[in-house]
Amino acid sequence: MAASAPLSPLAPKKYPVLPPVEGVRFATIAAGVRYAGRTDVMLALFDAPATVAGVFTRSKCPSAPVDWCRQNLAQGKARALVVNSGNANAFTGGIGASAVAHVAEAVHKTTGAPASEIFMASTGVIGEPLDPAKIANVLGELNAKAAPDGMMDAARAIMTTDTFPKVATATVKLGDRDVVIAGMAKGAGMIAPDMATMLSFVFTDAPIAAPALQAMLAKSVDRSFNCITVDSDTSTSDTLLLFATGAAAKHGAPAIAAVDDPRLGAFKRALDKVLLDLAHQVVCDGEGARKFIAIKVEGAKSRKAAKRIAMSIANSPLVKTAAAGEDANWGRIVMAVGKAGEKAERDKLDIYFGKIRVAHNGLRDPAYSEAEASAYMKRAKIDITVHVGVGSATAKVWTCDLTKEYVAINGDYRS
Repeated sequence: MAASAPLSPLAPKKYPVLPPVEGVRFATIAAGVRYAGRTDVMLALFDAPATVAGVFTRSKCPSAPVDWCRQNLAQGKARALVVNSGNANAFTGGIGASAVAHVAEAVHKTTGAPASEIFMASTGVIGEPLDPAKIANVLGELNAKAAPDGMMDAARAIMTTDTFPKVATATVKLGDRDVVIAGMAKGAGMIAPDMATMLSFVFTDAPIAAPALQAMLAKSVDRSFNCITVDSDTSTSDTLLLFATGAAAKHGAPAIAAVDDPRLGAFKRALDKVLLDLAHQVVCDGEGARKFIAIKVEGAKSRKAAKRIAMSIANSPLVKTAAAGEDANWGRIVMAVGKAGEKAERDKLDIYFGKIRVAHNGLRDPAYSEAEASAYMKRAKIDITVHVGVGSATAKVWTCDLTKEYVAINGDYRS
């Protein structure tokens, strides 16, 4: 297996203090699923049935755990979550489905959680059978040591080629009571989510019914995880689960049944913030990334069109390698706009690097300074804005540069 990559230069300088989410406990262990000498299995246990919402990959080759979670999500209840890294249990046929069922039965015997309230996720190499015994054999120890303050360790246990754990949290009023939202994510490569990121798990003590939770999550994901890309490749394993323990109800937080309940306003904004924070961290840990790039498209016919143009820019290898080389090659952005398949007015096209207008009305800006634009491209965080001149809709997406390190990491991923 390839050696661990060095810490991303875009990694956070410090991590937030993660307050415990009442009603859920975490434990991790080194089970030897694939990695030697590091934790690779995480268990989350709910003291009472939590409500749950989820979104999953739209890949036509989903993993066995994704199939399992989709089936269980209809019940809207969760008692346990098991996640392993190192093996995706994807494209493993009936063997993969049997492995999931084996682990679920072991969780049931260990914790008493019914199979329909057990959720699972796996990440790592595709196409290799997962040995369920490696997970089943450690569940007793995980169950015994699960504790409320284990979320950061859990975030580390689900990492694959990630160079840092990704966590975010917010405390917000529901009614006149504080509730906590805290979550984790993993992902560095095979990132072009069509629902979430490779794996993300978010927890709250708010008493919110599953249908309301699902509606909030679907809307929030559309402007966070579904607006990032590292390499344009959508994973077989993408899973985002949101759990609400309801424990804050005993402290006076109101029970919420409907997504349009006006008391949810602050909670929705906080959830948006947490998910966007996690999504940005995934981009900052893109394999080999040295640049965090925000792309905004303005003046499009519709938001859908704006997003499609923005993703065309964000996924362009030529745009991304230019950023890696700190080359202010705005011609590549013109190319990406043109190939997007959406209406754009060539002779009204404006392009900005930060506040520097490099192209105006379909031509190089008369005041363009190569030196000024090149100096801007040396920044670690780059803003690109494009006005396409056909309407008033906007969209914003986030990506990273494409470096030699990305090729090195993925060239020997299974070695």
